[in-house]
Amino acid sequence: MGDFADLVITNARVHTMDPAAPHHVSDAVAITGGRIAALGHRGVSGRIGPATQVIDAAGGAVIPGINDAHLHFVSAAMAAFGYVRLEPAVAPHWAAVVDVLETAPAGEDGWVRAHGWDEALLGPAQGFLLNVRPDTPVVAFDSTGHQLLANTEALRRAGINAATPDVDGGVVARSSDGTPTGLLQDGAMELLSRAMPPVPGSTLRPALLAFQEQLHSLGITSLTDPGLGPACAGLMDGAGSTAALELLADLAEAKQLSLRINVLMLFAGTGGANSRAVEAGLRSGLSAAYLDRGISPEQLRIAGVKIFADGIPRSGTAWMSEPYGKACTHGSLVIQGASEAQRVAELHKILKLINDAGLQAGVHATGDAATAAAVQAIIAAGDGGNGDSGRSENRHYIIHGAFGDPETLHTMASQGIGYSTNPLIRQEAGDIMRQVLGEDRFSKHQPLQSALGAGVRLNLASDAPVTSADWRRTVVAAVRRGTRSQPGNPRDPERIGGLQALMAMTVNAAWQDHAEQFKGALTPGMTADLCLLSKPWPVDEEIEELLDTEVRLTLSGGRVVHQSG
Repeated sequence: MGDFADLVITNARVHTMDPAAPHHVSDAVAITGGRIAALGHRGVSGRIGPATQVIDAAGGAVIPGINDAHLHFVSAAMAAFGYVRLEPAVAPHWAAVVDVLETAPAGEDGWVRAHGWDEALLGPAQGFLLNVRPDTPVVAFDSTGHQLLANTEALRRAGINAATPDVDGGVVARSSDGTPTGLLQDGAMELLSRAMPPVPGSTLRPALLAFQEQLHSLGITSLTDPGLGPACAGLMDGAGSTAALELLADLAEAKQLSLRINVLMLFAGTGGANSRAVEAGLRSGLSAAYLDRGISPEQLRIAGVKIFADGIPRSGTAWMSEPYGKACTHGSLVIQGASEAQRVAELHKILKLINDAGLQAGVHATGDAATAAAVQAIIAAGDGGNGDSGRSENRHYIIHGAFGDPETLHTMASQGIGYSTNPLIRQEAGDIMRQVLGEDRFSKHQPLQSALGAGVRLNLASDAPVTSADWRRTVVAAVRRGTRSQPGNPRDPERIGGLQALMAMTVNAAWQDHAEQFKGALTPGMTADLCLLSKPWPVDEEIEELLDTEVRLTLSGGRVVHQSG
């Protein structure tokens, strides 16, 4: 009985994603004790015993569990199950946004919290919410996580008025007389978020569990939540607090956490990061929060620290080497400092602190100048001053990295610097990005094939709730590189293949997690994180078939966490 498998999947197309043989496909897989025991009909058939569960894949693909290497789990859970929803299907224009908020119920703390409006679809955000619900504080977070709208009562409670000074790395939008319009961008969001009552655990816990179930239904078994901790008020909706970190630990201890989660701590928000705040955060001991609670690091692990080097092109806050947008701006680093040189020096200090703490740095950088500066800061952080190459074993990586020239990409590869990017953001916001950046520069946005060709450890991620967590859409976006209004160019040199995209969302994502030794591939001895699809993996010419392919089964460590039908 000891040699019999717990579960066997037959008549399958098992994409093992074995790095040594990335195109290897088997026809069956056996799972014992939560790990892959055998592959192929010959190896599997002798392991079927009286108690073995046998599943006929009917020719469907079996792939490793999807590892979303940049998914704001806490914020996305609240957006899906905790807040008033303002996505285009619900509120397709600004008048509809106002209508939804006028009738939305307030939470138990008296605030109306909403999420999902998209300036790329609705048009520029003005003072649309100022006069909504004059006796109730209302705040609406946008889909990018880089701006919010508040009504007059919310501004009053936060003490935001004409006398409020501008914020490093952020924008308080104002009318001609200096009165705030209710639009706060990047670092300025913290002015409002800090005034809001924390999300109660009675709301957050069921939202996390419901969203975990939804992710498993998509075949997702692992993720990185990039930014939980004391500076949560400066990121997204402000829900990713240290209390949320504790709640994740509670779920893990109660065996209710079936997702494998890596966490990047946040000690400074989307504007004004500085070495003092990072040093204080590192000294707080937060990085060891899970080490004395008997929680397996394969389940829940604090991996490192997230740093915002710049903002995003749509807001004019990405740091580019050439001017862009209507304002013809270069943008800048959003690191604290009076000049660009001081900001670059401060970034170097921050990265050195993180590296010396033995932690991983995930550096948000969207402009080419910001990406190049971040890469050089990472290299300098790993230089011990004794002739070392500057290569760190901490696997620091660039987040978004929308632009990278060949020299920067080759440097990243040689120095072991990772790259996590988001093709679905390019697809969803591509039309407005094309207007902001110009056609030539937009064509070079997210150089996926160039990065792979240079040998960079590239992974693809959703950045949910900025976009959908549905990885199938991300794969299609990476293969097609289209936008909402225009199909992708078949000769686009930055397109990648569907199986390359799958490798990026499994094996390469596991590398980012320092976990390639136990997850990301379906080879004997690896953990049984996998999903069974209702159809074979499509060829690139028919990649859209993925969108109509059902996830029949999801296993996490051999445990069934989703099964349809």
